[in-house]
Amino acid sequence: MTKSSTHWFSVLCGAAVLLTVGCTSLKTPATADVAVSKEAVDNAAGAGGSEYAPVEMKAARDKMALANKAMAGKNYKLARDLASQAQADAKLAQSKANSANAQAAADALQDDIRVMREELERQNK
Repeated sequence: MTKSSTHWFSVLCGAAVLLTVGCTSLKTPATADVAVSKEAVDNAAGAGGSEYAPVEMKAARDKMALANKAMAGKNYKLARDLASQAQADAKLAQSKANSANAQAAADALQDDIRVMREELERQNK
């Protein structure tokens, strides 16, 4: 081997090592991102997201399914991107559900206050 071919061989080996390390380092964060996003989707569903924000929940679930497919296909960047989008959709669904639940509680409280006022007015007559 000549000095030039040895140099190129070393460069190629170094590039291969960097590529391998880079791909491995992408997998771990992608796996974590997908897991965190799945938890966000599960939390949104538990908070009533399917009832109060069905469009957002469907989007979150669809994106999670695509993220899982991307993970299986070792497309870690796409998996992270889709997981992030799914998490945003899930958080929006959970916020809508929390808002709807708070509004329902406020409406019930207003009804209770109205009934108490009516009762007080009847007693004072």
